[in-house]
Amino acid sequence: MRQLLLASIILWSNQTSIAQKFDLGSWNILNVKYNYNDKWSFFGEGQIRSLKFYNHYHYYEYKGGINYKIQKNVLMTLGAGSYQTYKEGGNFILPKYNDEFRIWPQIILFQSIGKLKIEQRYRSELRFTSNGFRNRFRYRIGVSYPFGKEKNEYKPFQISASNEIFFTDKEPYFVRNRMLLAFNYKPSKESTILIGYIHQFDYKINDETGRDFLQIGYFIELSK
Repeated sequence: MRQLLLASIILWSNQTSIAQKFDLGSWNILNVKYNYNDKWSFFGEGQIRSLKFYNHYHYYEYKGGINYKIQKNVLMTLGAGSYQTYKEGGNFILPKYNDEFRIWPQIILFQSIGKLKIEQRYRSELRFTSNGFRNRFRYRIGVSYPFGKEKNEYKPFQISASNEIFFTDKEPYFVRNRMLLAFNYKPSKESTILIGYIHQFDYKINDETGRDFLQIGYFIELSK
């Protein structure tokens, strides 16, 4: 009994130590998309993020854009938005790390292998920041698996994983890596709820800090 009690105390101490070192932030998304026809669509999105669990808010963004489907498996986008990063240590502490307006063209390629869906996204960012103009390029590859009993031409559940790298045309070239594991639930054909885990690493060059985040998103898709 003494040995069991001692082992339990040591295990509890280790878990407490790890929990104190591990700060899980929050990452929240609201996205609305409007399909004008089979080719053209428009979207708007807002995000707010914190470095601790719904505390120490340090970042928000809002953006919008237009999509054009070249063919069934190719989608082009032109987007723009405002991206605001604040100092760490509390909720929206001044001075800001970065005050940015961004324009970003991108292309997404879709492919299916059996029930698996593979997505590749290429994005170029023109960044007008409080520290001057910067270029940045992003590549994301993801895989998803929809499942559940099909209704109204969609399956209600989906699991997905993706990895995205960020790089520039100046040193240090590679600046960020972002990994996501997520579970999606579609209560209806027009809406999706996402719950995911993000691990992000970066070099902290006056930009958003790399951490671990619980991601919660709500996506609404409307049609003409």
